[in-house]
Amino acid sequence: MSEVKLAVIFYSMGGTNFQLAKWAEASAKEAGADVKILKVQELAPQSVVEKNDVWKATADATKDISVATSGDIQWADAIIFSTPTRFGNMASQMKQFIDTQGGIWAKGKTINKVVSAMSSAQNPHGGQEATILSLYTSMMHWGAIIVPPGYSDPVVFGAGGNPYGTSVTVGSSGEMIEDVEAAVKHQAKRTVTVAEWVKKGIQ
Repeated sequence: MSEVKLAVIFYSMGGTNFQLAKWAEASAKEAGADVKILKVQELAPQSVVEKNDVWKATADATKDISVATSGDIQWADAIIFSTPTRFGNMASQMKQFIDTQGGIWAKGKTINKVVSAMSSAQNPHGGQEATILSLYTSMMHWGAIIVPPGYSDPVVFGAGGNPYGTSVTVGSSGEMIEDVEAAVKHQAKRTVTVAEWVKKGIQ
């Protein structure tokens, strides 16, 4: 059986979701997947980004990462999304990317993609779960197969116990409050494993 093709698609303004995506990428590669780490298109004007030191630093750190396209969605057997919370919903940059996939959706190209999601916010109850659920709602329309971590490993509890997807609180200095690296890596491996099952079943 051919290896699973995984797209890790993120949006990051302060670097947190970029780090989550990198952990997912590393874990999925360790599990034998062919992985692409991709960012969604920035919508904010460059002049606005330049005025925020943290935002600019993240933009600089991710400048060589390719912007996700419809072709990447079609290529992937599985997708892990990582997005910060914006008023209990995904960031507009991520939403815009999902909203522009109508063309491939209409052709049935999103059906049976294995999908999981991660999020962050500035306080423990800042909407991380709602953000992940909002993304999963879109995935239901895609006909995707949603793979949450649930409580499938003790590391989920150690990271705060979010069964929908790994989420993290970001402190005032940009630091992650919870230790979520192990939970992210478990979620990525679980996503790859389920994608292997699905791929084998289809074949």
